[in-house]
Amino acid sequence: MDPLFDRINVRDLLSGHDLSDPSTPLSTPDLRLIISRLESHSLHIKSKVRSYLLSHREDFASLFSQCNDAVFKTSEISDNVSGILSLISDRPIDVEIRKLVDEIGRTTKEAREKREMLGLLKIIVGICERLEGARSAFSDGRLRFSAEEVKELKKALRIGDEEEGEPIVYGLLRKQWADLFDEMQDFFSKFMENAVRFEQDSRTIRVKYKLCVDKMDGIELHTVMEAMDVAGILDYSLAKAADLIIKHAITPAVSYGSPAMFAEDVNQGSEGISEAVLKILPSQDCKIVDVDGDAIYARVIQVIKFIFKHICFENGSWIRSFGRLTWPRISDIIISKFLSKVVPEDASKLVDFQKIVKCTSEFEFSLKEMMFLSASDGKDYRLSSFSENVEVHFAFRKKTEVLGKARNLLLQCDFSVPQDYTSKGPLLKNDGMAINSSNQVVDLIFSSERCVVSKAASQLMELVHQTLQDVCLSSARVAWEFYHAVRDAILLYEAVIPVKLERQLDGINQVAILMYNDCLFLSQEILGLAFEYRTDFPDSIKEHAVFADMAPRFHLMAEEILQRQIQIVIFNLREVIDGADGFQNTHQMQQFESAKFSIDQAVFILEKVHIIWESLLRPSTYKRSMCMVLESVFSRITKDILLLDDLAAEETLQLQRLIHMMLDNLSSLLKSLISAFDSNEKSEEDTSRPIDDLIPSLRKIRKLGELLDMPLKSITSAWESGELMSCGFTILELKDFIRAIFADSTLRKECIWRIENVTL
Repeated sequence: MDPLFDRINVRDLLSGHDLSDPSTPLSTPDLRLIISRLESHSLHIKSKVRSYLLSHREDFASLFSQCNDAVFKTSEISDNVSGILSLISDRPIDVEIRKLVDEIGRTTKEAREKREMLGLLKIIVGICERLEGARSAFSDGRLRFSAEEVKELKKALRIGDEEEGEPIVYGLLRKQWADLFDEMQDFFSKFMENAVRFEQDSRTIRVKYKLCVDKMDGIELHTVMEAMDVAGILDYSLAKAADLIIKHAITPAVSYGSPAMFAEDVNQGSEGISEAVLKILPSQDCKIVDVDGDAIYARVIQVIKFIFKHICFENGSWIRSFGRLTWPRISDIIISKFLSKVVPEDASKLVDFQKIVKCTSEFEFSLKEMMFLSASDGKDYRLSSFSENVEVHFAFRKKTEVLGKARNLLLQCDFSVPQDYTSKGPLLKNDGMAINSSNQVVDLIFSSERCVVSKAASQLMELVHQTLQDVCLSSARVAWEFYHAVRDAILLYEAVIPVKLERQLDGINQVAILMYNDCLFLSQEILGLAFEYRTDFPDSIKEHAVFADMAPRFHLMAEEILQRQIQIVIFNLREVIDGADGFQNTHQMQQFESAKFSIDQAVFILEKVHIIWESLLRPSTYKRSMCMVLESVFSRITKDILLLDDLAAEETLQLQRLIHMMLDNLSSLLKSLISAFDSNEKSEEDTSRPIDDLIPSLRKIRKLGELLDMPLKSITSAWESGELMSCGFTILELKDFIRAIFADSTLRKECIWRIENVTL
């Protein structure tokens, strides 16, 4: 049939014509020919189809029969579905089915929960029975079985791994387990306390192999050790025994200089060893000195072997547990009582210390073979680490010693002036008369002057120089520690002395001046340290050793102390001058006496300061500081007198008398300043200036004393000549002074006019 359905090609129907040109139109005859041939072709197709159907009649009949059956079955299914739908609409069976399914689900869930509950109850009952069994076994003396049960029950009850929302019964079971565990711990601890005892009278450690504890007779030490190991409480139960052995055996064994000796003994019974004894015997020779450490280590090993054999029964796990428990303390005792005491005090003896390093390493190796120390944990080899780093320990010891000496001399110093010290003049390096035998009179490196310092500062720098000399002779590691010791020792002065002398710094005394000299001396000495020692330092610290950074803080501290002392003096002087009440009404006897008393007090304070400062301060510092104080006093008194607005003739004479009296009483002080200038005229830039230039108010108060009884015309002439202005008087001060002394008159007006119109 397939050829019948092929596409008809028009070209084939007109094969006799030229159709190569698609644009050529067809003629009417051509079209009729095409129609005729198409009809013929159609008839041919129909004939073919009919022939095909006739030849396949049976096949088509079978196909139509199957289609008819399918239609029938579809109709039957439709009827059945319609019936089911009618049944469903009449009776809601889906609801009943849902109810049935829910009921089956609930029943299944309840059954599952009951099975789970039953399983939980079985577990709980099992745990309860095991707890009771463990307790019963413990009471019967079956310690190992009881310990194993406790260990397993700890996992079953998840001790230490509790979760929220667990059944309450688990908490109750855990409490029962904890009670049993505590009971076992107490029993084992009590057993070990009785099994390993120290008898004070005989100085003996006694280890009993069998004991009766809490009505349990014949309990063996080995069994108890096994049970403790299984239960995981070996460390806890051995703690008291470890303390006893460390206190009564290890410590005497390590005692440097007077060690104890040991003797072992074993009591053999019918059933074997009943007890072991370690006797602690005093040394026969009280003068033994175990410098090499062999004897000390041998005694310690003897004690540990006794423990290994008679307490741990040569069990590696047990002796390792005992080692973890005791080794940190034993190693600390050996370090503190032996190794630290034989650290060389001199760098030249470091080579001899290598013998101790060797025997220390052998000692720890022996302990490792006994499994007392771990073979893999490097932290256990603390003694070897200490001895191999002896240079560091030596340096640390010396550093501690240096700082201890520095602290002690600073705390013990009373800041007193040496008894044989007398100052007959300024302390100059080139002045033979000023040389003093006391080591408290020191040279200042960057000055031509000398000064008196406290014993603390002098001895501190002696200690610093000694230590720096050791730095030059030491290895790099030791030198570095010594260098830091020097810095820390110097800084101790800053930390200790100001706190120690806080109260004394608030008064006028020699302590503050000595402290000022100390800081000045230390600042200059510190600057010189690098120049003096750096070239001899080990190469590794030459570029890192710095001292100059400390010098400015001491220089600043010195200036702060001096300025504080100056301000205290000025404050005290102002207070006593305030008592003069502005020098008013001095023509009255009471007011004059009050003013005179204030002047006398001021002179007394100045003389006290003069005595302290001149003897202790450098001339340049004494001159500068005293001029500052005198300027404050003179300017205050001058100002108070010039502020008086009405002076009687007698009053001016009394004021003049007070000024002359004060200057006369201060004559020795002023001479000391002139002496300081003369002796040190080349040391400071301003020393060549006259004293009146350094104390401007001195010239002014002297001139004020003259003005108080000078005629008005003379006063005017002195202003016109510029003399009064050179003394520091201002035109306003002079006009007020004239108005206060002289009554209003034509002459006063004329003189004031002349003063106002003078061109200077």
